[in-house]
Amino acid sequence: MIPIASGVRVWIATGHTDMRRGMNSLGLLVQEALKRDPHGGDLYVFRGKSGKLIKILWHDGLGMSLYAN
Repeated sequence: MIPIASGVRVWIATGHTDMRRGMNSLGLLVQEALKRDPHGGDLYVFRGKSGKLIKILWHDGLGMSLYAN
């Protein structure tokens, strides 16, 4: 389990996202579509077309992480 500070906001992208996208591409999507800074410390959640796969992009202050399930 990864500890997340209580002040972290969770942003959920609407629609479906191409799950072939990696960390850089999802970061760019955060900037362009959500108008947010992907390095700001918030969590960004994306889901695939079928809804069976999600990816979470998070910058914890030390570096960017991409989690997939």
